[in-house]
Amino acid sequence: MRVLLYLALATLFLVSIPSVARWWTDREYRGRMYTVESVPPRRVAIVFGAGIWPDGQLTPILEDRVETAVELYHQGKVQKLLMTGDNLFPDHDEPQRMYDHAVGKGVPGKDIVLDRAGLRTYDSCYRARVIFGVTEAILVTQAYHMDRALFTANHLGIQAIGVGADRRNYLYIRRYWWREMLATPLAYWEVLVSRPEPALGERLPIFPDAE
Repeated sequence: MRVLLYLALATLFLVSIPSVARWWTDREYRGRMYTVESVPPRRVAIVFGAGIWPDGQLTPILEDRVETAVELYHQGKVQKLLMTGDNLFPDHDEPQRMYDHAVGKGVPGKDIVLDRAGLRTYDSCYRARVIFGVTEAILVTQAYHMDRALFTANHLGIQAIGVGADRRNYLYIRRYWWREMLATPLAYWEVLVSRPEPALGERLPIFPDAE
Protein backbone atom coordinates (compact mmCIF):
# COMPACT_ATOMS: atom_id res chain seq x y z
CA MET A 1 0.00 0.00 0.00
CA ARG A 2 2.85 2.37 0.83
CA VAL A 3 4.37 1.83 -2.61
CA LEU A 4 1.02 2.66 -4.25
CA LEU A 5 0.74 5.77 -2.13
CA TYR A 6 4.21 6.91 -3.17
CA LEU A 7 3.40 6.23 -6.81
CA ALA A 8 0.15 8.18 -6.52
CA LEU A 9 1.92 11.13 -4.90
CA ALA A 10 4.69 11.06 -7.50
CA THR A 11 2.12 10.98 -10.31
CA LEU A 12 0.21 13.88 -8.76
CA PHE A 13 3.43 15.87 -8.45
CA LEU A 14 4.45 15.25 -12.07
CA VAL A 15 0.99 16.11 -13.36
CA SER A 16 0.87 19.33 -11.34
CA ILE A 17 4.21 20.65 -12.63
CA PRO A 18 2.89 21.77 -16.05
CA SER A 19 -0.15 23.44 -14.49
CA VAL A 20 1.91 25.32 -11.93
CA ALA A 21 4.46 26.37 -14.56
CA ARG A 22 1.71 27.69 -16.82
CA TRP A 23 0.00 29.55 -13.98
CA TRP A 24 3.21 31.15 -12.75
CA THR A 25 4.39 32.18 -16.21
CA ASP A 26 1.05 33.75 -17.05
CA ARG A 27 1.03 35.57 -13.71
CA GLU A 28 4.53 36.96 -14.20
CA TYR A 29 4.22 38.08 -17.83
CA ARG A 30 0.62 39.11 -18.44
CA GLY A 31 1.61 42.70 -17.61
CA ARG A 32 4.01 42.75 -20.56
CA MET A 33 1.34 42.09 -23.17
CA TYR A 34 -0.03 44.98 -25.25
CA THR A 35 -2.10 45.79 -28.30
CA VAL A 36 -0.63 47.29 -31.47
CA GLU A 37 -1.95 50.67 -30.41
CA SER A 38 -0.73 50.62 -26.82
CA VAL A 39 2.68 48.92 -27.11
CA PRO A 40 5.73 51.12 -26.47
CA PRO A 41 8.01 51.43 -29.52
CA ARG A 42 10.96 49.09 -29.91
CA ARG A 43 13.48 48.82 -32.74
CA VAL A 44 12.74 45.17 -33.56
CA ALA A 45 9.72 42.89 -33.66
CA ILE A 46 10.43 39.16 -33.48
CA VAL A 47 7.83 37.20 -35.44
CA PHE A 48 7.75 33.46 -34.68
CA GLY A 49 7.02 30.88 -37.36
CA ALA A 50 3.87 28.78 -37.09
CA GLY A 51 3.78 26.57 -40.15
CA ILE A 52 2.96 26.82 -43.84
CA TRP A 53 0.63 24.66 -45.92
CA PRO A 54 1.98 22.31 -48.62
CA ASP A 55 1.10 24.91 -51.27
CA GLY A 56 3.31 27.46 -49.50
CA GLN A 57 0.49 29.53 -48.00
CA LEU A 58 0.81 30.70 -44.42
CA THR A 59 -1.33 28.95 -41.84
CA PRO A 60 -3.98 31.25 -40.30
CA ILE A 61 -1.95 31.53 -37.08
CA LEU A 62 1.19 32.52 -38.96
CA GLU A 63 -0.65 34.86 -41.31
CA ASP A 64 -2.05 36.74 -38.33
CA ARG A 65 1.41 37.02 -36.77
CA VAL A 66 2.82 38.51 -39.96
CA GLU A 67 -0.18 40.82 -40.41
CA THR A 68 0.24 42.08 -36.85
CA ALA A 69 3.96 42.68 -37.39
CA VAL A 70 3.19 44.58 -40.61
CA GLU A 71 0.76 46.75 -38.68
CA LEU A 72 3.41 47.47 -36.04
CA TYR A 73 5.81 48.51 -38.78
CA HIS A 74 3.36 50.78 -40.57
CA GLN A 75 2.39 52.45 -37.30
CA GLY A 76 6.04 53.23 -36.60
CA LYS A 77 6.23 50.99 -33.53
CA VAL A 78 9.23 49.06 -34.92
CA GLN A 79 11.97 49.66 -37.47
CA LYS A 80 12.84 46.06 -38.37
CA LEU A 81 11.02 42.74 -38.48
CA LEU A 82 12.96 39.60 -37.54
CA MET A 83 11.15 36.67 -39.17
CA THR A 84 12.21 33.46 -37.49
CA GLY A 85 11.24 29.92 -38.47
CA ASP A 86 12.63 26.85 -40.21
CA ASN A 87 13.48 25.73 -43.73
CA LEU A 88 14.09 22.07 -43.06
CA PHE A 89 13.03 21.08 -46.58
CA PRO A 90 13.61 22.73 -49.98
CA ASP A 91 9.89 23.49 -50.37
CA HIS A 92 9.36 24.50 -46.73
CA ASP A 93 10.90 27.91 -46.03
CA GLU A 94 8.84 29.64 -43.35
CA PRO A 95 10.88 32.86 -43.09
CA GLN A 96 10.87 33.37 -46.86
CA ARG A 97 7.10 32.96 -47.03
CA MET A 98 6.72 35.36 -44.11
CA TYR A 99 9.01 37.80 -45.92
CA ASP A 100 7.00 37.53 -49.13
CA HIS A 101 3.75 38.19 -47.29
CA ALA A 102 5.11 41.23 -45.44
CA VAL A 103 6.63 42.72 -48.61
CA GLY A 104 3.29 42.21 -50.31
CA LYS A 105 1.76 44.33 -47.56
CA GLY A 106 4.17 47.20 -48.16
CA VAL A 107 7.08 46.51 -45.82
CA PRO A 108 10.41 47.24 -47.59
CA GLY A 109 12.55 44.13 -47.94
CA LYS A 110 15.53 45.97 -46.44
CA ASP A 111 13.66 46.20 -43.14
CA ILE A 112 13.03 42.45 -42.85
CA VAL A 113 15.65 40.09 -41.44
CA LEU A 114 15.31 36.32 -41.89
CA ASP A 115 16.40 33.66 -39.41
CA ARG A 116 16.02 30.27 -41.04
CA ALA A 117 17.33 28.35 -38.01
CA GLY A 118 14.55 29.31 -35.61
CA LEU A 119 13.35 25.76 -35.17
CA ARG A 120 11.87 26.38 -31.73
CA THR A 121 11.01 29.33 -29.49
CA TYR A 122 14.19 28.76 -27.49
CA ASP A 123 16.34 28.68 -30.63
CA SER A 124 14.69 31.80 -32.04
CA CYS A 125 15.24 33.82 -28.86
CA TYR A 126 18.78 32.54 -28.33
CA ARG A 127 19.78 33.36 -31.90
CA ALA A 128 18.03 36.73 -31.81
CA ARG A 129 20.29 37.72 -28.93
CA VAL A 130 23.56 36.05 -29.96
CA ILE A 131 23.46 36.20 -33.78
CA PHE A 132 21.37 39.29 -34.45
CA GLY A 133 22.33 41.34 -31.39
CA VAL A 134 18.76 41.97 -30.25
CA THR A 135 18.62 43.27 -26.68
CA GLU A 136 15.02 44.52 -26.64
CA ALA A 137 12.08 43.57 -28.83
CA ILE A 138 8.37 43.24 -29.32
CA LEU A 139 7.38 39.59 -29.61
CA VAL A 140 4.54 38.85 -32.02
CA THR A 141 2.59 35.66 -31.38
CA GLN A 142 -0.78 34.43 -30.10
CA ALA A 143 -1.88 34.48 -26.46
CA TYR A 144 -1.46 30.72 -26.02
CA HIS A 145 2.27 31.04 -26.75
CA MET A 146 3.04 34.55 -25.54
CA ASP A 147 3.88 33.99 -21.88
CA ARG A 148 6.37 31.21 -22.67
CA ALA A 149 7.95 33.31 -25.41
CA LEU A 150 8.29 36.29 -23.05
CA PHE A 151 9.76 34.10 -20.31
CA THR A 152 12.29 32.59 -22.72
CA ALA A 153 13.34 35.85 -24.35
CA ASN A 154 13.72 37.76 -21.11
CA HIS A 155 15.81 35.02 -19.49
CA LEU A 156 18.04 34.83 -22.57
CA GLY A 157 18.95 38.51 -22.38
CA ILE A 158 16.23 40.24 -24.41
CA GLN A 159 14.07 42.86 -22.73
CA ALA A 160 10.87 41.69 -24.37
CA ILE A 161 7.27 42.81 -24.41
CA GLY A 162 4.51 41.25 -26.49
CA VAL A 163 1.71 42.06 -28.89
CA GLY A 164 -0.96 39.44 -29.35
CA ALA A 165 -1.77 38.31 -32.88
CA ASP A 166 -5.16 36.76 -32.07
CA ARG A 167 -7.07 38.22 -35.01
CA ARG A 168 -9.63 35.43 -35.47
CA ASN A 169 -10.90 32.17 -34.01
CA TYR A 170 -8.66 29.22 -34.86
CA LEU A 171 -10.39 25.88 -35.28
CA TYR A 172 -7.36 23.89 -34.17
CA ILE A 173 -6.06 26.16 -31.39
CA ARG A 174 -7.01 23.78 -28.56
CA ARG A 175 -4.20 21.35 -29.32
CA TYR A 176 -1.67 24.18 -29.08
CA TRP A 177 -2.92 25.09 -25.61
CA TRP A 178 -2.34 21.49 -24.55
CA ARG A 179 1.11 21.49 -26.13
CA GLU A 180 2.00 24.54 -24.05
CA MET A 181 1.29 22.56 -20.89
CA LEU A 182 4.37 20.45 -21.65
CA ALA A 183 6.42 23.08 -23.47
CA THR A 184 6.37 25.54 -20.56
CA PRO A 185 8.13 23.34 -17.97
CA LEU A 186 10.59 22.31 -20.69
CA ALA A 187 11.32 26.00 -21.27
CA TYR A 188 12.05 26.41 -17.55
CA TRP A 189 14.47 23.51 -17.68
CA GLU A 190 16.29 24.77 -20.76
CA VAL A 191 16.48 28.42 -19.74
CA LEU A 192 17.32 27.95 -16.07
CA VAL A 193 19.25 24.68 -16.05
CA SER A 194 20.53 23.05 -19.24
CA ARG A 195 21.02 26.09 -21.53
CA PRO A 196 21.48 24.07 -24.77
CA GLU A 197 23.27 25.89 -27.58
CA PRO A 198 21.33 25.88 -30.85
CA ALA A 199 22.86 26.10 -34.31
CA LEU A 200 24.76 29.37 -34.47
CA GLY A 201 27.11 30.88 -37.04
CA GLU A 202 28.37 34.28 -38.11
CA ARG A 203 27.13 37.23 -36.07
CA LEU A 204 24.81 39.46 -38.12
CA PRO A 205 23.70 42.31 -35.85
CA ILE A 206 20.57 44.02 -37.10
CA PHE A 207 21.80 47.36 -35.74
CA PRO A 208 25.63 47.35 -35.84
CA ASP A 209 25.65 50.82 -34.31
CA ALA A 210 24.24 49.36 -31.09
CA GLU A 211 27.09 46.88 -30.67
